[in-house]
Amino acid sequence: MTYLTLDAVDCDGAIRESLDAVRGDTRAGFLAKAGLFGGGALGGTALLGLTAYVCLVFARPTLAFGLLPGTDTLELLAAAPDPDRAARLSKAKIVGALRRANRRGVQDKATVISAALRAPGLRQPAAVQTAFAAIVASQIRLITTLNGEIAALGQVVNDHFGRHPDAEIHTSQPGLGVILAARVLGEFGDDTIRFADAKARKNYAGTSPITRASGNRRIVIARYARNTRLADSAQQWAFGSLKGSPGARAYYDTLRTRNIGHQAALRQLANRLIGILHGCLKTGTPYDETTAWAHHHIAAA
Repeated sequence: MTYLTLDAVDCDGAIRESLDAVRGDTRAGFLAKAGLFGGGALGGTALLGLTAYVCLVFARPTLAFGLLPGTDTLELLAAAPDPDRAARLSKAKIVGALRRANRRGVQDKATVISAALRAPGLRQPAAVQTAFAAIVASQIRLITTLNGEIAALGQVVNDHFGRHPDAEIHTSQPGLGVILAARVLGEFGDDTIRFADAKARKNYAGTSPITRASGNRRIVIARYARNTRLADSAQQWAFGSLKGSPGARAYYDTLRTRNIGHQAALRQLANRLIGILHGCLKTGTPYDETTAWAHHHIAAA
C-alpha cells in the first residue's frame, strides 16, 4: 500500500508554508493568525489538529478552503470532510454557506471554490482517506462546541467587566474591545500603586526595549523576560488600534518609513498605547485622541 506524505501532495510548498507561518507562535499569536478555519478564538490544539488533517486529506486545501476565514469553512467541511464528497458539493450549498457567513461576492467565490474542489489531484488510499475524514468531522464538532462555549464565556465577561470602575477607561482605548480590555486589566491588575510610573507598566508588559552599550557600540533589543499573555494582548491591541485611531496609524506608518518591521512597529506602538493607558488610569479620564497624540503632531510640525 502506498501512502501519500505532505511532501508528495504539497507540490509548490503552499501547505507547508501555511503551517510554517504558525510554527513557534504563542497560543494567542497562533489564534490571531488562524484565519483559515475560525473567525473567533478557537481551541489552539483542536484548530491545529484540524488544519493538519485537512492538509493530509485534501491535496490542495489552500485553493478551496483558504478563501473562507470563518464558520462557512466549518459548515462546508462538516458536509464534505474528504475530497470525494467535496467534489460532489453543489454550488447552491456553497453559496448558502457563504451567504450565512455574510460574505461578499458570493457567486464568484462559490465558482472558484467549486472549481477547486472538483480539480483533479492526488488522493490518499481509500481506507486512509476515510479515517482522516472521520477525524476532520470529529474536530469540526469539537471546534463548533468550543465556539459555543467561548461565546457563552464571552457574554459572562461582557456582563461582569462593565461593573469594574476602570472598565470605561479601558474600553475607551482604541483597539480594546470588552474581551481584550478585560484581559489587559486582568494581567495588569487594578492596584493603583502597583506601577510607580508608565515605564514600570511598560516594562511589566514587555513592550519597552532593552538598550545595551559597550564602548561605542549601542544596540536596542526586544525584552524577552516578560508576561507573555500580556505581551500578546498588547500586540493585538496595537494592531486593532490602527483602524480606530488616526494617531496610532500615523505613528505606525512613521515607524515603517524608518524601515522598522511590522512586528517591531506594533511593539513600539503597543509601548506607546500602554503609556497612554497609564496616564488615563492615573488621571481617571477616558482616552482622548487629541490629547494622546498632541506632542507627536507638534513634533511633526
